[in-house]
Amino acid sequence: MSDRQAHQIIEQTARESYGRLVAFLAVRSRDLAAAEDALADAFLSALVKWPASGVPDKPEAWLLTAARRRLIDGSRHARVQAGAEHALISLAEDARHRVENEMPFPDERLKMLFICAHPEIDPAVRTPLMLQSVLGLDAARIASAFIVKPATMGQRLTRAKAKIKSDEIRFDLPGEDEWPERLGAVLEAVYGAYGSGWEDIAGVDSRRKGLTEEAIFLGRLIVRFMPGEPEALGLLALMLHCEARRNARRDEAGGYVPISDQDHSRWSFGMIEEAEHCLRTAANGKRIGRFQLEAAIQSVHAQRAWTNRTEWGEIALLYEGLVSIAPTIGATVGRAAAVAEAFGAEAGKSLLDIIPAEAVKSYQPYWALRAHLFKRMKRYEEARAFYGRAIGLCMDPSIRAFLEKQSNEC
Repeated sequence: MSDRQAHQIIEQTARESYGRLVAFLAVRSRDLAAAEDALADAFLSALVKWPASGVPDKPEAWLLTAARRRLIDGSRHARVQAGAEHALISLAEDARHRVENEMPFPDERLKMLFICAHPEIDPAVRTPLMLQSVLGLDAARIASAFIVKPATMGQRLTRAKAKIKSDEIRFDLPGEDEWPERLGAVLEAVYGAYGSGWEDIAGVDSRRKGLTEEAIFLGRLIVRFMPGEPEALGLLALMLHCEARRNARRDEAGGYVPISDQDHSRWSFGMIEEAEHCLRTAANGKRIGRFQLEAAIQSVHAQRAWTNRTEWGEIALLYEGLVSIAPTIGATVGRAAAVAEAFGAEAGKSLLDIIPAEAVKSYQPYWALRAHLFKRMKRYEEARAFYGRAIGLCMDPSIRAFLEKQSNEC
């Protein structure tokens, strides 16, 4: 077997199995950092040995065996707590027994997501910790995606892993009474990862490359483990609806295209159908939440593919519900936009007027919408000023060009 073929199989195994392997090792050793190091050594060993000896029949089992040996060797050469080596030997026996008897090892990834969302873990590091521990993204890439220096991100992740290793954090799924707090943090983290990738419309920012795919992977993972959880289904539906429109967000020349002007024939109807299935399943739970409402808004937009019109009144009503339970700036500005489309620019402007100035000082969508509404009201001088502010806050060249074109038409 060539080195290239072996490397491709190793890369595929890492993509498909990293999270399962590291979670299995970490949950049993109670040491996430050590589990990651041991698995990294196992993959390095595979890179050396597999091209020469061939890929083993059971790559996961080979990696698991190599990693648990590394964990035991590490414990013997370090100062460890009393009983730690015994626990690792028990882990090794459990792993060996499963490999020899062809038993599947438990998938502990959901447990790891909940551990990363523990209240004692700094909220700012939860998403990076999940991306690293469950998906295997390196600290440098995570740091780039979140606009943080690699050294700073590395320190944050190290502190979080030390916290996880302490006795304060239990390596178990929390009781159902703790689910709302933990699950909410998990979903917010996944959504944060998706949003970071989604903002890169051109898909050329290497810092954010692949983040949307990774977030959807995590969303599907959560739904697989918690199939009846309405908000998990709502988040997956929301991401799928947004992702379905990715290819239509730019025209052939690379210019930005707002949702109302997108060519719906370029949308992914497979993703839309999956999103709609998630929403219908979520409705059976009879527990409405933020992500279900946001997904429902995107669902109404998607219906334009069949009706050739957008039901703005319905979207405005959904935004009313969203603002009542999750009054974020994004939801508030979205409601104003929907109300303006349904009931006129003046109605939308009145909703923008009541938002505190400090809250939207640097929020580009607010100024872009305000400019758009003043343009519709033929108050062109004010519209140009608002467009100028929106352009100044815009980081994406294609959106900036779109706003400049709108301003020049005033």
